[in-house]
Amino acid sequence: MDECIFCKIVSGELQAAKVYEDADYLAFLDIRPVSPGHTLVIPKQHSDRFEAMPPEEAGKLFALVRKLTPGIIAGVGTNSYNIGVNSGPVAGQVVFHVHVHVMPRLPKDGLALWLGHEYESDAACEQVAQKIRQTIKG
Repeated sequence: MDECIFCKIVSGELQAAKVYEDADYLAFLDIRPVSPGHTLVIPKQHSDRFEAMPPEEAGKLFALVRKLTPGIIAGVGTNSYNIGVNSGPVAGQVVFHVHVHVMPRLPKDGLALWLGHEYESDAACEQVAQKIRQTIKG
């Protein structure tokens, strides 16, 4: 099986515009940014999907995202941003190595917010919530 593109960046086989690196994590600019400064924060240890990561590693990843975000947004001159994780192909995951997107937002940048479906009624909303509650473990 071919090594993933992010693993190749971690190993130095491929180049990236790195903004942060330590022994366990790497942050670099997305090559197809939705906005200037769009940064990907990844664990160096490969995991295909967010929910496959050990919980303590997911916590460390998001602690690092929190640490890096002020510098990312200041670096492009804004104080607004979106953070996202795409997990699975239907959610838009293209590279199957866990990564968190930090996307700086600028006034009038033309990026739309997520606008989705509306529930038919409060009862329909509660029915979905009930199904989710029944499947959440611990």
